[in-house]
Amino acid sequence: MVPKDERDNQVGRAIVEDDAALAAYYEELDGFETGALWTVANEIEPWEPTPSSAPTIWRHADLRERIFRALELVKPEQAGRRVVYLRNPKRRDVSACCGWLFSGIQVMSPGERTSAHNHAASALRFVMEGTGAYTVVDGHEITLGARDFVITPNGTWHDHGVREDGEISMWQDGLDIPLTNALEANFYEVHPDLYQKPNYPLNDSPNSYGAPGLLPVDDTWQHAYSPLMKFAWEPTYEGVLNYAKATDGSPYDGVIMRYTNPKTGGHVMQTMGAHMQMLRPGEATKAHRHTGNVIYHAAKGSGYSVIGGVRYDWTEKDIFCVPAWTWHEHANMSDSEDACLFSFNDFPVMEKLGFYREEPYRDNDGHQPVTGNA
Repeated sequence: MVPKDERDNQVGRAIVEDDAALAAYYEELDGFETGALWTVANEIEPWEPTPSSAPTIWRHADLRERIFRALELVKPEQAGRRVVYLRNPKRRDVSACCGWLFSGIQVMSPGERTSAHNHAASALRFVMEGTGAYTVVDGHEITLGARDFVITPNGTWHDHGVREDGEISMWQDGLDIPLTNALEANFYEVHPDLYQKPNYPLNDSPNSYGAPGLLPVDDTWQHAYSPLMKFAWEPTYEGVLNYAKATDGSPYDGVIMRYTNPKTGGHVMQTMGAHMQMLRPGEATKAHRHTGNVIYHAAKGSGYSVIGGVRYDWTEKDIFCVPAWTWHEHANMSDSEDACLFSFNDFPVMEKLGFYREEPYRDNDGHQPVTGNA
């Protein structure tokens, strides 16, 4: 049971003291599928967000061997997608990683290919290792390499595979499946031909829209999501390094940049956004909190994050989450090398609904007291 908040003991909140007559009244209302608001008002209208997820870390050293074991146990045509999903201990009922976001790790062998499908949920991938991987999104075939970020927006036909001459490849999936299901809006279809035939030149999306500050003159893109579907690691990292020459960075996130739709300057998809941030050698940020959930992937280097007062040490390919309205700060443990964090979030939803809010941690020069280690 949630401890009673002393702020609830005031006029303006529900302060009714129950008695026998009220108990009988509640029972009568219950028989008509109704209830008295004041019996639940303080619970359903909290003073501030109350996250339903727990800060959690999934360490690559613990998972890699176990994920690779799935290659021997399940074929992709049996599983649909051979994914080991990341389950938040407090969100098991909806198979969520954090808040209303899903995440998992998918692995494929050379020559394997998933069947093409589409769904109402939006999806993204961040490649962890391997060569020769590719995806086909609505007929656009895109090659993938380590640390590349690719989107598969809602309603698009998509499938993935690894070339015969490639290597075992693994990537992190991110989807808004829990949100889509909570809104009772999910659909799923299997492609009538089982696999797509690419309709465009190989890598036409990054080749057409991937140059900084340039758009095709004859552009006719009409979709709400980004026409640039692959954000390669090398230009992303170069962009962050260049930005670091022009800024002191955010006191809460270091040098941080948002993956963006080149047509609009907005988020890459309607329900999920993504960032790449760099912590310079020895950098430690101050703490803040915000509405919206974030799932982080250590793309480069090592460091630690203090989330809700607990320290989580991370190294490359580890994944951790920061639930909504939870204090968090990050630090790079190296004095000579930078560290980079890829992250995805539900900020587009928060912003469109007018729910986004953030605030800094004001005590202790902006740093949380560390009460434990994960």
